[in-house]
Amino acid sequence: MLEAIPYTKATELLTKKDKIGQLFMPSAFINDTESEIQEIEKLIREEQVGSLCFFHSRASAATNFEGLKPIIHNENSFITLKKLIGRYQQASKYPLLIAIDAEWGLAMRIENTPQYPYAITLGALPDSSADLIYDVGKDIALDCKKAGIHWNLAPCVDINNNPNNPVIGYRSFGENKFKVTQKALAYIKGTQDAGILTSIKHFPGHGDTDADSHLELPLIDKTKQELLENELFPFQKLIDEGVDSVMVGHLSVPALANGSTISSSISKEIIKGMLRNEMGYKGVVISDALNMHAVSKNYTVKGELAWLAFDAGNDVLCFAEHIPESVQTILAKASEPQIEESFRRIWQLKEKVFAATLSTKQSTVIDKPINELSPNSILGNSADLNRKIAMKSLTLVKGTEKLISDFKGTNFVGIQFSKSIENQFFKNINQNIEFTLLPSIDSVLNSGDNILLALFPPQVKPNQNFGFTKEELIFINELVQTKNVVLYLFGNPYVLQHIDVKNIKSLVLVYQDFDVFQEVAAEHFLGNFTAQGKLSVSI
Repeated sequence: MLEAIPYTKATELLTKKDKIGQLFMPSAFINDTESEIQEIEKLIREEQVGSLCFFHSRASAATNFEGLKPIIHNENSFITLKKLIGRYQQASKYPLLIAIDAEWGLAMRIENTPQYPYAITLGALPDSSADLIYDVGKDIALDCKKAGIHWNLAPCVDINNNPNNPVIGYRSFGENKFKVTQKALAYIKGTQDAGILTSIKHFPGHGDTDADSHLELPLIDKTKQELLENELFPFQKLIDEGVDSVMVGHLSVPALANGSTISSSISKEIIKGMLRNEMGYKGVVISDALNMHAVSKNYTVKGELAWLAFDAGNDVLCFAEHIPESVQTILAKASEPQIEESFRRIWQLKEKVFAATLSTKQSTVIDKPINELSPNSILGNSADLNRKIAMKSLTLVKGTEKLISDFKGTNFVGIQFSKSIENQFFKNINQNIEFTLLPSIDSVLNSGDNILLALFPPQVKPNQNFGFTKEELIFINELVQTKNVVLYLFGNPYVLQHIDVKNIKSLVLVYQDFDVFQEVAAEHFLGNFTAQGKLSVSI
């Protein structure tokens, strides 16, 4: 068992180089090869890195994923993750903080694990349903804890007021600063109460952009007053409530950087000036992934970017590359007080996580051999909670409950559009009402006038029209213009930007395509309950 080391002793025991190593959070991948795993172990041993951030595979990391590289699917990802965490902890002299992006559950990175609704779905919940968001945060945290993860790099508190945002959108609770703050706080409280760290992101606010910072540097051309009144509002309120860490995004915000277009992640004016001095934040600051092209493509000298991020005020350097060179660069350029300040913050976070014992063995303890474990046997069951959320978030955007009730009595036909999944929605309705399911979209224009359309967008992100072809969108709009269409949309509400909403007779947003959401949507169509959700973004 590793020795328990409080900060007062650690600061004397660790060398300056070791303290710098503690500030690095390199990436680790569930589907790495043995040689790649050994490289990370070597990095842990030689550079004394303090934390790891897990991703599914190198191809699925966002800067690579956009290149459409093939992704390996590993049915045993959860078990592999647990084994790797244990192995990396064994390689480390001091306990590692293990982090992951699990905004909507471990399923964001790991197959066959519970998935919870996206933030935009939670944003549609009535204000009185904050307890459901608390439960989401708590259940995700418990799943993280069972995997050996200590730090969920969530939630997004970006206010998504740009429908063309290519990277936030569905990851935001909405466009209203008060509701974003309220719902993010409920998520944070649930996570904290389960003993897992959180990180609010992406400071100073990634919502009003039309560029993806994984690929390029977005520009936010607003005045400081505008930012204080909107984008910065959730950050300030949540900082006042007490948060474990703030993640700084790669954003060009000249109004906060004395007119400079430098990325916020390497801006002293934004991190030390705005976040620390003006907003009074005293905790850990973590950079967004430093491999993202918004910044990485501009700094090709090994170690340069990590130094700039650290010097600007980041305590944890996430997804840093060229770590040996980066450690040496910081060692040569940083003052001892500068290093000590960041080291103290990250080590005290470790003390909080490991309850002052800092025992790796305790952090990864399990009740039976890891080979006998399966995700289904130890992780939470999200179905019951998801059902409650589905019922409370389902949103009647257009039309009335009576219109849908009257529609049920007509000789309507059903058609599913796009995404090859089992249609639980139609299946459940068909158990109660006989209607014709059209086998193909080609036959729908020659059918009757009343159409029940179940729309499943191929993708959740807005690039390439959410995966719809132009011909498909033309067809959908021809349908709503020539028929009496009742539309149930199982996906991102921003899809409606491409649809002639004014001609739809009745429109219901279901947000997710999970089976349980489809079952609940069927119950709504059958008249078993009325919609309570409120659209959290403008269409």
